[in-house]
Amino acid sequence: MISQIDHKNIVLLGAPVEEGAGRLGCAMGPAALRLAGIQPALEKLGHTVEDRGNLAPENLSGFTLPGLARNAALIGGWTRTLDRAAYETLKDGRMPIFLGGDHSLSMGTVAGAARHAEEQGRKLFVLWMDAHADFNTPVTSPSGNMHGMSVAFFCGVDGFSGILPDDRPVVAPEHVFMCGIRSIDLDERAELTKAGVNVFDMRSIDEHGIVALMKRIIETVSGADGLLHVSFDTDFLDPDIAPGTGTIVRGGGTYREAHVAMEMLYDSGLVTSLDIVELNPFLDDRGKSAYLLVELVSSLFGQKIF
Repeated sequence: MISQIDHKNIVLLGAPVEEGAGRLGCAMGPAALRLAGIQPALEKLGHTVEDRGNLAPENLSGFTLPGLARNAALIGGWTRTLDRAAYETLKDGRMPIFLGGDHSLSMGTVAGAARHAEEQGRKLFVLWMDAHADFNTPVTSPSGNMHGMSVAFFCGVDGFSGILPDDRPVVAPEHVFMCGIRSIDLDERAELTKAGVNVFDMRSIDEHGIVALMKRIIETVSGADGLLHVSFDTDFLDPDIAPGTGTIVRGGGTYREAHVAMEMLYDSGLVTSLDIVELNPFLDDRGKSAYLLVELVSSLFGQKIF
């Protein structure tokens, strides 16, 4: 059965996971986004919004992975919960927005979206807006922090057996578009090149402009009749405008670059699911980052200047 996603029917799902990161504080992210007014902002644009509160991880006590993977049992439990939540929400024809939480949550959200896409006979594409590539595995990761392994996981790279079934649907690496990248580990660089992931670093944005890159991504997804999952990390943005994250890298996306990307994605009608991640209110400046993220979500869902 083909299910059409109702972009006006939104479900907010909190994922207060912080153990995938190297610094605590992201667990407060969902509350900060709610306090910054994400639900009324979307309702003002004419959307129906249901806030289902915060999810909780499945109990995987004792689970481990070979190599260096910190808090593997907890992140594995979150992955199972979020996989199920993403899949069921999309199957119901509704648009899930996941409020993070660190970027390890995308292991589950993208997995669930991929499962739904396969059932629909369509390809899932992922727009990864982040300063980091997150293509490590427990074998290659220098830190063992699992928020740096999400893309490798949902692309089906070896090293994560037991979290989800080994025969689960995965995202083809060539269907992943990384935008805003400016920090890549040495081993990651080689693996990204070998896998064929599309990497648009900040130099690409500087040289070609965000509009040209977004047009290319949108045309590719549209031409394949694909579904698009957007995973937006706070550190995509320059820390001068979004200081509330524990993984800052200077030279990030500007206020207008981020907004025009969201506006173009809205116009495309391709986005079917969204993550907002790595907001750490403990490091923020009086809600500056949280309010900006709500503005960007509003642009993604139809807020226009004129």
